[in-house]
Amino acid sequence: MSQECESRGAQVHAVTFDLREPQATIAALRSLSSQHVIDLAIVNAGVTRAIGDGLEAENWEAARAVLSVNLDGAIATVAGVLPEMRRRAGGQIAIVSSLAAYFGLPVTPTYCASKAALKVYGEAMRGWLAPQGIAVNVVMPGFVRTPMNEGLPGATPFLMSPERAATLIRRGLARNRARIAFPRRLAWVMWLLSVLPAALSQWMVRAGGFGR
Repeated sequence: MSQECESRGAQVHAVTFDLREPQATIAALRSLSSQHVIDLAIVNAGVTRAIGDGLEAENWEAARAVLSVNLDGAIATVAGVLPEMRRRAGGQIAIVSSLAAYFGLPVTPTYCASKAALKVYGEAMRGWLAPQGIAVNVVMPGFVRTPMNEGLPGATPFLMSPERAATLIRRGLARNRARIAFPRRLAWVMWLLSVLPAALSQWMVRAGGFGR
């Protein structure tokens, strides 16, 4: 990845750390921030785990494996880059959540929980940091054609190419939109699920091919 960026004319400073180790993540990013100005931090690392056939719930180890990256790692990333942004009174943080943050899908409960937590966290941070000159944007994609989504059980409506998703994210960040949710029709449906009566929402989810 570094070589590809350099081939396109970018100046790259590569740093390696394990997101599952929050203190190491924070230390690495604070060191990087002290040496280089980070104008935009895209907090995007994520993993998922689907419930297998016949299982009543995700086991503890599987749930923690998802949360340690998706939630703990994301918050640690923000903690790493934020002090220097606050000192400069400037910067932008894009927190990648998911449309699944609006309504939990039965096959990936811990993943959905992690993305819902990131959505609320990002919205809260945006309110706190805006007066300090720092923009926080919550990115809420639908289904994007990636290796992680290829093995996902259930339907994947409005599947989008990574290139199209990147264009929409870049456009939303340039406009400093609070929520960058796409594709629009699926975003509207997922939001609707969050406000409809629970029984109706659950029926719609099963009818859409997302239930077990």
